[in-house]
Amino acid sequence: MHADHHDHHGEEEVHVTTGGYVTGFILAVILTVIPFWLVMGDVIQDRSTAVMVLGLFAVVQVLVHMYFFLHMNGKMQGGWTLMSTIFAVVFVIITLAGTLWVMFHMNTNMMPAHKELPSLSQPAVAGENLPAAVQPDPATPAIEQTGAAHGSHGQ
Repeated sequence: MHADHHDHHGEEEVHVTTGGYVTGFILAVILTVIPFWLVMGDVIQDRSTAVMVLGLFAVVQVLVHMYFFLHMNGKMQGGWTLMSTIFAVVFVIITLAGTLWVMFHMNTNMMPAHKELPSLSQPAVAGENLPAAVQPDPATPAIEQTGAAHGSHGQ
């Protein structure tokens, strides 16, 4: 038989080839150049469509790196490397989705729009846009108005 040939068929060993790295590199370059062109060329006009397409390219890019450069597949270490990666990805997705859900609902339920209040970006002019109960009486001097607003201390 062949004395120099070792039987590796039953072992979990990474068989790295230059062709595998070149294929991974070419795919990585293609998956980088296409999204760059889509953004810089303003090819996709709809923002949500652009985000979805770029997200898809990002996921495929990650999978290419995991397979060609990290050599992650179902055969390595009895599949535990791939299983732990899937668990981590699911955990991150649940965490991000839960965070976005909480932030959206807090913004919706805890930040009501106050239409009766003047805008904070523009200072309100005295007496303008105020309800009738708050508007100053033109016959009352300004000193009495401030005293009435803060309580009468001189009595």
